[in-house]
Amino acid sequence: MRPIFPTPARICRLLLPVLLIFTNKPVLAQPAAPYTWPEGKRVAVSLSFDDARLSNVDVGTPLLDQYGVKATFFVVPSAVKQRLDGWKKAVAAGHEIGNHSVAHPCSGNFLWSRQKALENYTLEQMRTELMDANKQVQALLGVKPEVYAYPCGQTFVGRGRDTKSYVPVVADLFRAGRGWLDEAPNDPTFCDMAQLYGMEMDGKDFEQILPILEKARETGQWVVLAGHEIGESGNQTTRVAMLKKLCEYAKNPANGVWLAPIGTVAAYVQQKTPVSGR
Repeated sequence: MRPIFPTPARICRLLLPVLLIFTNKPVLAQPAAPYTWPEGKRVAVSLSFDDARLSNVDVGTPLLDQYGVKATFFVVPSAVKQRLDGWKKAVAAGHEIGNHSVAHPCSGNFLWSRQKALENYTLEQMRTELMDANKQVQALLGVKPEVYAYPCGQTFVGRGRDTKSYVPVVADLFRAGRGWLDEAPNDPTFCDMAQLYGMEMDGKDFEQILPILEKARETGQWVVLAGHEIGESGNQTTRVAMLKKLCEYAKNPANGVWLAPIGTVAAYVQQKTPVSGR
């Protein structure tokens, strides 16, 4: 009896299921290596405070100076004038001064911002205001801000079909721009420096902040914390007790924390990871 040899078409039909098993098998992505921070640190953390509240220099900078910790303060020039000597001391101590605009414009949905509503701004007006704020801060404190925080975390001007993002303006004028009420740390290999995520630390205990730091440390992320007042308690207040524990945690070499101002970390990332630059 003559042997029956399968035709090429039959061979293909027989092998197709086997090929599909191998070709459709999911490829598991290898976890990325943790980002490398200076001196072998495993996570970067920046403390930032908005508005130049009086408590920033009455309570905050003396406390941070005790630990040798430098923070970023996003200031409005008119508020700086209320504690000018305190802000000059903050600059002399090495704290970073950032731009927070002249008028602190937010959406007119906030009644207190109706006369300076972002809906009524143009890109040209915003650029002029931010440049003016820089000039005023430099005249008052002798430093030109290199970082910016969006008032209310809002990044638009105009309304409806005429709405425009002013993120490109911030990218043009500053090394970095920080948001507000964001929900995650920043990935230094991918983040947009003009739209850094800022996570709220007002009203939180250290035990609420700690899991964020530990999770970010797994992949070497950058946690940017944002607050306003500095005190024991109260509305929009970063608690002194939390700050003390955070500083102590960061100063422990075993925890691998690089605690530095936003501009300092941004400069490091931009040099090492060009995609994050402007």
